[in-house]
Amino acid sequence: MTDPDTDFGYQRVPLEDKARRVAGVFSSVADRYDLMNDLMSLGLHRLWKSFAVEVASVKPGDRVLDVAGGTGDLTVAFANRAGPSGEVWLTDVNRDMLDRGRDRLMDKGLLLPIVQCNGERLPFPSEYFDCVSVAFGLRNMTHKDLALAEMRRVLRPGGRLVVLEFSRVWRPLAPLYDLYSFGVLPWLGGKVAGDAESYRYLAESIRMHPDQEVLKAMMEQAGLERVDYFNLNAGVVAVHRGYRF
Repeated sequence: MTDPDTDFGYQRVPLEDKARRVAGVFSSVADRYDLMNDLMSLGLHRLWKSFAVEVASVKPGDRVLDVAGGTGDLTVAFANRAGPSGEVWLTDVNRDMLDRGRDRLMDKGLLLPIVQCNGERLPFPSEYFDCVSVAFGLRNMTHKDLALAEMRRVLRPGGRLVVLEFSRVWRPLAPLYDLYSFGVLPWLGGKVAGDAESYRYLAESIRMHPDQEVLKAMMEQAGLERVDYFNLNAGVVAVHRGYRF
């Protein structure tokens, strides 16, 4: 019997309700999203994203899709690599996050296409992009298998999908990581963003997200090949990469 519910952190909620709740989380934190990323990762998120950009191997002239790109920091990096002959799209399901991303792109002098859309239903033709990226967005999607299949669909043969996401930390560090995640993060979210509950959800959603090997298998099941991954900071995050052939 199919379970009509899905996870929202540690809660079980109706399938149709998760997207609304996730939207509420990101609308609530959009104004302080980048600042909170710096504070809660001690700036490490910048290194993680730089590594993901390296793994993506975007070249001048490439077509790149940044799924759940939010405030656009990876989009800017991809645009710099693809150059004026390339084509880089910023997408996100949340309008408030996209507004911050649009402002960042304009501040950088970049006029790039921006689309509000669901990562599980991408409004792009098949076999169009050289690279698709999703950073810290996959775990918030209700049907991760559908999202991965959609991202593969829009990749041209030889194109690659890069997934940057929180993952399973090295077991000896788990108690300390839990203390930080469930103690410090909600406190910091309350003090800086005025929203402790959204950052408690963040910690819970990380624990509910597939670990490195499970996500690798999911990408393979979606039709991607030569899937590999790179653990960063003892598995706090991982970068997965797979190809469409």
